[in-house]
Amino acid sequence: MIIYRLSKEKFAKQLSGFGAEQSGGRWNSKGVAMIYTSENRSLCTAEIAVHTPLGIMPMDFCLISIEVPDDIKIESVELKDLPYKWREIPPDVASQKVGDDFIRGGNSLVLKVPSVVVQGEFNYLINPHHQDFSKIKIKKIEPFSFDERLFSI
Repeated sequence: MIIYRLSKEKFAKQLSGFGAEQSGGRWNSKGVAMIYTSENRSLCTAEIAVHTPLGIMPMDFCLISIEVPDDIKIESVELKDLPYKWREIPPDVASQKVGDDFIRGGNSLVLKVPSVVVQGEFNYLINPHHQDFSKIKIKKIEPFSFDERLFSI
């Protein structure tokens, strides 16, 4: 399976979860390393767009194509099993607990979660501390330009 990540060019070769660890996110608390990826390029674009203030054009981004071997176990979170406030903005601690438990449990390398940004699509969370992490491979890194209409005021 190929999954995607948009990243600033200077961090494109790093799959560490350090950024998420420093700031926390929807699926992780501050202090918990996690790599956020998406099932397709368009969802990556939408995820960046909703986190960027209007009028500011993201620059120096790269699209990273990441290969997850077919024999890797992928856990899934079903909508019905998510906490009531999982879509809250800013993220609620209940959704962060889901991701924190995934990382700390160490049962699988990847967790499939529903996207808040695009209903019906999915993000894939990677545990950078999992024993099988070395099986994840960056297949391609390419420059990525956003359509300026996404960020116009």
